Amino acid sequence: MSGPQRIVVVGGGYVGMYTALRLQKKLSAGEATITVVDPQPNMTYQPFLPEAAAGSIEPRHVVVPLRKVLRKCTVLTGRVSTVDAGRKIVTVLPVEGLPTELPYDHLVLAPGAVARTLPVPGLAECGIGFGSVGGAIHLRNHVLSRLDVASTTDDPALRRRALTFVVVGGGYAGIEVFGELEDMARAALRQHPRLSEKDMRWVLVEAADRVLPEVSPSMADYTVGRLRKRGMEVLLGTRVSAMDGGHVVLTPSMLDPASGSSEEDEFDADTIVWTAGVKANPLAARSGLPVDARGRVQCDPELRVIGADGVWSAGDCAAVPDLSASGLSVCAPSAQHAVRQAKVLADNLRAAVRGRPVRGYRHKHVGSVASLGLHKGVAEVYGIRLRGFLAWLLHRLYHLSRVPTLNRKVRVVGDWVLTFFCGREVVSLGQVEHPRRDWAAIVAEVESNPQITVPKPFSGTDR
Repeated sequence: MSGPQRIVVVGGGYVGMYTALRLQKKLSAGEATITVVDPQPNMTYQPFLPEAAAGSIEPRHVVVPLRKVLRKCTVLTGRVSTVDAGRKIVTVLPVEGLPTELPYDHLVLAPGAVARTLPVPGLAECGIGFGSVGGAIHLRNHVLSRLDVASTTDDPALRRRALTFVVVGGGYAGIEVFGELEDMARAALRQHPRLSEKDMRWVLVEAADRVLPEVSPSMADYTVGRLRKRGMEVLLGTRVSAMDGGHVVLTPSMLDPASGSSEEDEFDADTIVWTAGVKANPLAARSGLPVDARGRVQCDPELRVIGADGVWSAGDCAAVPDLSASGLSVCAPSAQHAVRQAKVLADNLRAAVRGRPVRGYRHKHVGSVASLGLHKGVAEVYGIRLRGFLAWLLHRLYHLSRVPTLNRKVRVVGDWVLTFFCGREVVSLGQVEHPRRDWAAIVAEVESNPQITVPKPFSGTDR
C-alpha cells in the first residue's frame, strides 16, 4: 500500500486516548495518519468524578484536553453515526454542519459505554446521571442547594424531602459517590446551624444481595457495615419501582427478596442519583458488526473484530476473550482492562501497519480499590485486604498513577493538599447551570412593562 495508512479512532475515552497517544509515539508521519473522533474534545478520568462532586478535586482537573495531548493526531469533535465496514468508511456528524464520510484503513471502535437505564416512571425527569464532569458539578451544586432550602424553611415536609438523598446502584460508582457526597454534606452542615446530621437521610438502593461484586463477600459486608455505622441506609435486594415527581417507591427485588426490605417503602426525595450500571454504546450494535447478547462487539484475543477487516475494538464496548485464569469468558468492563487493552491494541496496530505479527491480550485482575469518603476506603489487591485509611490512601495513589499526563497529576495533588489544609470546597455555583436566567428575566420585565423607560446612550456632550 502506498502512502501513510489511515487510522481512525472512534472515542476519546480510556481506550481511544491511550491508543492514539501510544500510536503517535510509535509511528512516524510517513507510516500512518491518526484521526480521533469524539463528541467531547476531552477525556474524563471517571474514577475521580466522586471526589470532584464532593469538592476534593477541581472538576477541570479530572479532564484531559485531547488536542493538547494528541498533538500529532487530528481530533474531530463530532459523533460517528454509522460504520460501513465493507467500504471502510465511517460517517461523522460534526457539532455543526453536514455529515461527512471519513475513510480508513484501520478503525479502532472504542465509543465506550452509556448508562444502563430501566423503565422506571419518573427516571428521566427526576433521576440524576453520574458519568461526566458536568454531571459531577451539577450534583454538587444540587446537594448543596438542598441544604440551603432545608436551612431556610420551617415546613417539616419540605425540609425532610430536601434532606433525603437516594443513590441507586451499589457498584463502584454508586458506593463512592454515596460516601463522598455524605462526607461533603456533613462538612457543609457547619455552615447551617439550624440543621444537624440527624436531619439528613441517605439511602443506597441495590437490587442484588450485595454491593461491590468485584471484591470478596467479606469486604462487601465490611463496606455495608461501615456505611450503616455512619447512619446511612443500605437496602439490598431492593429496587426503585417509581420516582414520579420525586416520590420514591421501593419494592423487594426479584433477585433476592430476603436480603432487602420485605415491605414496600415510599418517601419523597429531591435528590435521586442513578448509577445502576452501564451498557455498551449503541453504536456497536448498529454498526453491523458481530455483537454478543449485551451488545458488545465480538473480538478475538488480538483485539480484532471478528469477521471485519481492519476493525479493532477494546474497552467497555468490546467482548474480549479473557485468557487469564479468572474463569470469566470475556474481560470485565473496567478501567483496569481498558488502559491495558489500549497498550496492546496500539502495539498490534503498529505491527499491522508494518506487516508484523500481533499478540493476544492477557491480563490477570490485580484487585480493586474504592473510597468510602475522606480517609475511609476498602481495597483488595493481590489477595491482600485493606480497610480504612490505608485502603483510602492506596485508592488515591493507584488512581493518581493512572490519571494521564504529569500536568493533571500535579493539579490533582495540589487539590488534595489544599483540601487537607483548607477543607473541602462546599460552595454551590448553581447559577452557572443557567447563566442567562436572571438576564432573561430582566429583559422580559422591561418588555412586559412599557412604563419602564430605557435610558438613552451616554454621549460626550452629556454633563
